[in-house]
Order: sequence, then C-alpha cells, then structure tokens
Amino acid sequence: MLARLLEFNAALREAGIPVAISEGLDALRALERVDVIRRDELHAALAATLVKDQLQRPAFDTLFDLHFSSEGRLPVARDEEPQMQTDHEMIEELVDALRSGNAGALRDVARRAVDRFGHLQSGGSREWFSNYEVLRKLEPNVLLQRLLAEVGATEPRDFDAQLARDELERRVRYFKDMVLADTRRRAAQQRGPRAVASYAVAPLPEDVNFLSATADIAELRRAVRPLARRLATRVALKRRRAQRGRLDVRRTVRRSLTTGGVPFDTSLKHRVPHRPDIVLLCDVSSSVARFARFALMLTHALSAQFARVRSFAFVDTIDEVTRFFEHEDFLTAVDRMNNEADVVSDDGHSDYGSVFERFAGTYGRDIGPKTTLLILGDARTNYRARRGEILRELASNAHRTYWLNPEPVYDWDTGDSAASEYAAVVDGMFEVRTLRQLEAFIERRL
Repeated sequence: MLARLLEFNAALREAGIPVAISEGLDALRALERVDVIRRDELHAALAATLVKDQLQRPAFDTLFDLHFSSEGRLPVARDEEPQMQTDHEMIEELVDALRSGNAGALRDVARRAVDRFGHLQSGGSREWFSNYEVLRKLEPNVLLQRLLAEVGATEPRDFDAQLARDELERRVRYFKDMVLADTRRRAAQQRGPRAVASYAVAPLPEDVNFLSATADIAELRRAVRPLARRLATRVALKRRRAQRGRLDVRRTVRRSLTTGGVPFDTSLKHRVPHRPDIVLLCDVSSSVARFARFALMLTHALSAQFARVRSFAFVDTIDEVTRFFEHEDFLTAVDRMNNEADVVSDDGHSDYGSVFERFAGTYGRDIGPKTTLLILGDARTNYRARRGEILRELASNAHRTYWLNPEPVYDWDTGDSAASEYAAVVDGMFEVRTLRQLEAFIERRL
C-alpha cells in the first residue's frame, strides 16, 4: 500500500495537483482509520487529505480508478467467457437497471459488457478493450429514447417530463462513465497506470491552453475567482515582507562591535514596497480574444493590490474599457466590453502600429515612472506597419513594460509575427498560454 500510495501521489503531481510531503503523511494516517479493502472508504480518505480544490476532483477520480482498481484479475478473453446471457438479454438487463436507477446494477452490467463487447483481438500478448465498441453494441442513447417514450418525457415544455428526462440522462451518463472507467482500468492493468493517465486525465483548468480551449471555458471561468483570491494573498504577503527590507550588512557589523563581533542585533534597510499603476493594452481580435479576457478578469480581481488599474482593448483601434470593470461582475463586464467597446475601425484585423500611435497620442502622457505597462497579444501585425519606435518611447517612460504572448515561443517570428522586434524594446516578453503561467507571471513580476 505504501508503494502504491507513493506512486499515486507522484501521478497527482504529474497531473498538476500539488501534493506536499505533509499531505502524503496525512493520507497515510487517514488510512489507519478506514478499511482499505473497502474501495469507497479508501477513495474518501485519500480525497479528503489530497484534494484541495474541487476543480481538481475529476483528475483525482480518474487517477484513483487507474491506481486502485477494484478488479484484482485480468479479464478473460471473449472466446473463453461462458455465454450465460444472450446479447438481447444483456440489453434488457441494462434497460431495467436504467429504469430503476440501481447504481450497483449499472456498474455490474458495465463490467460484464466490457468483458463481452469491448475486447479487441490483438496479435500481441496484450489484450485491448474499447469503450467505443461497448457503446456501439449497447446503444445507450437509443435505449434512452425508449425509456423517455415509456415515461412520456418527450414533451419539452412539461416540468415533470423535464425532471424525468434529466434523471434518465444522468443515469445514462453514469453508465457510460462506468464503461469508460472499466476499460481504462483494464488498460492500466495491461500497460500500467502512467501510460493510461497520459491520455485519460484531462488537464486542470489552470493548465488549459487559452487558444485551444472550447468546452473548458466554463471551468476556466470558475477557476478565475479562487485563483485571484489565492494570488492576492501571495502578492499581499510578498509586499508585507518587503516592508521589512533587506539586511544592512554595514550597520549590522557596526552594531556587533558592542557584543564582541556577534551580530545579536541585525539592522535592515527599510523600504516602502512599490504598488504600481497598471495599464493593460489588450488585443481582443479573434485569434487571442479569449486570452485577453481572462487576463483582464484576473488583473481586475487583483486591483486592490495595485495603486490603479486601467485597461484598454484594441483590434485596429483602441478604446479604454476600465469603466466596464468598476462595479459589475467580471463576466458581465467582459460581455459589455465585447458589445460596447469601440475597437474596430477598419477590417477587424490587428494593427499594432496604428494602435501604438493612437495610444501614444491620446494617453501617452499618462505613462510615467510609477506605471507598469502590460501588453497582451500575439504580436502578429498582419504585415502592417510595426511602429516599434513608438513602443520604445512608451517603454522608456514607464517603470516596467512587459509583453504577455499566448503563442508558444517556437511560433514567435513566424509569418507576420514581430515578437523579437517588440521584445527588444520592452523589459520582457513572456509566453503565457494558461492560467498557471499567468499566475506565475503576476506573482513574480508585479
């Protein structure tokens, strides 16, 4: 059990779930209080000690299934399985289990269905099992329509029918999940949990790529608020520590002369931590809009840690959007920005040169030695004028200028990208493709 638990903790860390040594020890102590033979108790004990955020729970559950399989044996080949039921009888058994909502019966049918229908013949020594083959044979979506017709839940506007439909759909999803989990467990028995985890475990919301996220958008939005609270705490703690200042070696040595050279009384160089004015220039064109919106949401959620935050959105022209984030929910503010901000004047393609010129002419005087200028965009100019000299002047007036680029570094300077030219005139250009990278940048640089 100790070796299995250590392997499980390592898998959690690889998936992005932080597990400290102290938490691993907590898990070991918790296992002394439960019956580890009972898989549900083992699962609950490990979840209580190792999971700190509900957004991590799907990855945890998947890895638990792979590392603590309830099946102690490898499944037998299909041609060796005793044919106790016909295919029709198994389908009818599944219908009865869906009708009654018996979770134990659904798990049992799923396990036997994988044994019968999921086995794929292989020329090698290993057996292979397919979730797709099981669902293709049993067709649970067809069975769902049959059950909906039975209970009269086909009328879309009837409230009771809607409740019945939701419940039946939940049972079908549960059965599909059981089939998928069983095929993964069998694959893990054959190939090892780590090999299966490489494709079975979905990335955590903070590790989802902004530019490729589709169905993960809701999870990303839910992740922003707790991330902002956690990050605000870290930034505030960092500033409180900075107030104490660094060690003043000269004064400390001088004071130590009164104690025989032993530095009992240290002296610190006190300083007032810098709370910068933040000015964000955000490219909200279609290629990078999702990244810019999440960066805006997170930065404004941290606004109490900065002296002032001003935001500007642009495509081929620029508009200040700070007003949308002052008194409203972040999601509402982003929606209003999308609908009301004046960011397109021509063809709707990014024009960095024109934007820098207009920003410098209208707001350049507001960039001063207390300002940290953040530019969010992919630096793709659509082969238009780059106007790097204007950005250089803005950067020279600001305290710091950083560029956050959502494209991977290996794509910089390809095609119409002016990444290197812009990077040369700012204090740093950073690859920021995920919430985790955005968090790391804010914590280290602001």
